[in-house]
Amino acid sequence: MRTRRELIHDAAAAAAVTAAAQLVPGVSFAGPPSRVDLKGVRWEKAPCRFCGVGCSLQIAIRNGRAVAVRGDRRGSANKGLACVKGYHSILALYGSDRLTKAYVRKNGKLVPVPMKEALDLVAAKMQETIDKHGKDAVAMYGSGQWTIPDGYAASKFMKGCIGTNNLEANARLCMASAVTGFLTSFGLDEPMGAYADIEHADVFVLWGNNMAEMHPVLFSRLLERRRTHPGTVIIDLATRTTRTSDAADHSFLFKPQTDLAVANGICYELVKRGWIDRAFIERHVAFAKGKTNIGYGTEDTFKFKDKPEPANWDEFVAFLQDYTPEKVERLSGVPADAIRYLASLYGDPKRNVVSFWCMGMNQHTRGTWINNLVYNIHLLVGKISRPGNSPFSLTGQPSACGTVREVGTLTHKLPHGVVMKKEHRELAAKIWNVPVERIPPKPSHHTVDMFRALDHGDIRFMWIQVTNPMVTIPNLNRYRGAALKEDRFIVVSDVYPTPTTDVADVILPSAMWIEREGMYGNSERRTQHFAQLLDPPGEAMSDTWQIIEVARRMGFEKEFPWPYETHIRELWEEYRKFHAGPKHEMAPYDELVAKPGIQWPYVNGKETTWRYNSEYDPACNPDVKFDFYGKPDHRARIWLRPYEPAAESPDEEYPFWLNTGRVLEHWHTGSMTRRVPQLHRAVPSAYVEIHPEDAAELGIREGDLVILRSRRGVMKIRAHINGRGRPPRGQVFVPFFDESKLVNELTLDAFCPISKQPDYKKCAVRVERA
Repeated sequence: MRTRRELIHDAAAAAAVTAAAQLVPGVSFAGPPSRVDLKGVRWEKAPCRFCGVGCSLQIAIRNGRAVAVRGDRRGSANKGLACVKGYHSILALYGSDRLTKAYVRKNGKLVPVPMKEALDLVAAKMQETIDKHGKDAVAMYGSGQWTIPDGYAASKFMKGCIGTNNLEANARLCMASAVTGFLTSFGLDEPMGAYADIEHADVFVLWGNNMAEMHPVLFSRLLERRRTHPGTVIIDLATRTTRTSDAADHSFLFKPQTDLAVANGICYELVKRGWIDRAFIERHVAFAKGKTNIGYGTEDTFKFKDKPEPANWDEFVAFLQDYTPEKVERLSGVPADAIRYLASLYGDPKRNVVSFWCMGMNQHTRGTWINNLVYNIHLLVGKISRPGNSPFSLTGQPSACGTVREVGTLTHKLPHGVVMKKEHRELAAKIWNVPVERIPPKPSHHTVDMFRALDHGDIRFMWIQVTNPMVTIPNLNRYRGAALKEDRFIVVSDVYPTPTTDVADVILPSAMWIEREGMYGNSERRTQHFAQLLDPPGEAMSDTWQIIEVARRMGFEKEFPWPYETHIRELWEEYRKFHAGPKHEMAPYDELVAKPGIQWPYVNGKETTWRYNSEYDPACNPDVKFDFYGKPDHRARIWLRPYEPAAESPDEEYPFWLNTGRVLEHWHTGSMTRRVPQLHRAVPSAYVEIHPEDAAELGIREGDLVILRSRRGVMKIRAHINGRGRPPRGQVFVPFFDESKLVNELTLDAFCPISKQPDYKKCAVRVERA
């Protein structure tokens, strides 16, 4: 007789990794499957096009088309598995409305033109804007879906050629708090651990992370670890019940924003019980504090600069007195005994612990702080940079790490370091062979501020590539209006029509995924190369080559001299020069081509699995066990970060919390996955999840049309009660994959003042039956 827990385990695993019915196990076809379909195909490697796990796939090519896909057993992330999106990924190439030609708006209407004419116009309008309004009147907005060469070309073009820091990417909306968390705690970005930690861990604590749906292949590895190692524990800390909650051993719901208090409560209990590694703390940790009551960024004139100060152990212990388990229970709703239980798991010297998180912690007006606080927990117990012990921030896009965080496609970043440091600008100028004076020493606009600048008229020209901001920007009504102003010029490069192409003055058709060559960098510092396997349709062109074509038209032929046949190799090898040395050395091009993926730092032909541990990391001082070399004193930081409330909370007029996010079957705004018939049929439209008792009080039944109102917008949407996601009373949830249901017309453009990342998880709404 199988137990309920075993049945839940199997159901969650199936939901995580099952694809459509197949006649050949582990293979999904771009058409009706049969055994004959595998004859005469050529299998080639490629990373998955979707989330940041970085699953390695094999694509079957025949007669110039992708006909089947399977997981690559050589892939370290997925070990031959793929999720339902991965198994259907090739179908996203073949939507009937693929953009195959360029369009230019003439007399108010978008009309097709030759690609050459469109590129000529983009270069001319960009130069005209610079001549009239200055170089800071032009901007580029990219993506964690950019390949590494795309982002590198964009950075060199905007910062090294044009001479503006008006470069941002949509990873600001999803990963910026992870970056500032790493930087403030360790001095360097990206996780110290690897997915290999899963097979060494005894406890997994998931902080606001619906891993079963958002990172299903990795979650299947957690379930497998528990199946093969009895006693393994999975903890779900969340604001709503999900498939992850159903599969977890324990699920604890906290009130929105109070994860800050929960983390501090765990620290309180660890210190009180003596469940800490004093020797580790004394040798490898320093204490710090910063400003408090730091605001929310909702004002257009908002400015913030933190003021870090040294602190000490006694100050830290005194600070924690406000976070006893009983006080945290009153604030968060998490029982005091649950806080003690969580502390006992982290503090047990016989258990290895991995913490995973993603958007729930990062899309947060105190996102940097909550990242710091989870690091605090691991640092207190010394469970970090060891196999099976890691605080691990997951990413949502295939190259948010590789392209945005590593290449540095954000206003303050360079391919190595930041624009504020002279030595970093000098290195960039040397490698790019441009005058160092051309690279501005100050950041300009982060993403929300960039769209505010578009609204104000400080930015007049914006080129958007591989992203859909007219669905994803918070407080969307305002910024759609900005893009539509008469004297703004918007260029959009994409593969399908979207609400963002609707506001464009020029649309450039892009090559998608395996229709061009490139590299992605995933959550565990692993870079994967993929070759061009298919010809792009019509005049579609890679985003890298679009940038190069425009740059050359603007007089930057010397900065972009490479022929098409070798430009990806040349770009990569130039980019590698920024990361010479053991802290971030990248693999040579030829080795990337030959292998399914290589983890950096890659030194003397060897990957670095665990950073800051001298047993594994060649950048460490070999005379010490741990070396947090990102900080000048080689010590990680424990931060004193308090609980502070959300920017907007429910009240009498708007009594519900609104939370937004994704579902298993769709990815981000759905511009690709909604064109896959199987995925669209599975979840054809967005909905609002509502608690049954709230629905009953409002007279709402399953499928009823509901009106959601916030202080910024209103939408109509169907109610979904007792589905896969079940919010507590007083909260509703809407996924954002449906371009016809723009939930971001309701959200608030508040952000973490340190990372500048918006909070999509918390604003106040009113719910009415339509």
